Amino acid sequence: MYLKTLSILTVAFLSLLFLVMAHFVPNATTLTASADNPDLKCLAQAVYFEARGEPFSGQIAVAQVVHNRVEKSRKSYCDVVFEGSSHRNACQFSFACDGKSDQASNKEAWLRAVLIASLVQGGNMRDLSGDALFYHATYVTPSWSKMMAQTASIGNHVFYRQM
Repeated sequence: MYLKTLSILTVAFLSLLFLVMAHFVPNATTLTASADNPDLKCLAQAVYFEARGEPFSGQIAVAQVVHNRVEKSRKSYCDVVFEGSSHRNACQFSFACDGKSDQASNKEAWLRAVLIASLVQGGNMRDLSGDALFYHATYVTPSWSKMMAQTASIGNHVFYRQM
């Protein structure tokens, strides 16, 4: 119970911190915050394009799935995020091969994605995904989900790990 309460307080604090940062950080830094760290940028892109409309906890969980895959595969964040992106609609993360721009247009959402990516990449967040390696939107039911153990459901995403 203590850890759950602590996690809720942590997410609430980070949400408040984000709101303060979004209003006081100069606009020039919001789109270039991860330019010097390609892996941070790739993780932030995954959060931004896969979960920017999700609650803060859902965005953390999506970032954690990428992080878990990096830890398991020992690949870079960019390799994990853009795996299969050379084949349209056949990649691990749909934004990476949907043919649309991978440049963030919402500065506030991008700043949030960079913050979340930095926290998760640095190991400073508890895994809200339940050690998940996979997720999907609630409005689809992929065939692979039947062979997985569901670990969490946050916002519009359902998270899974292998059985």
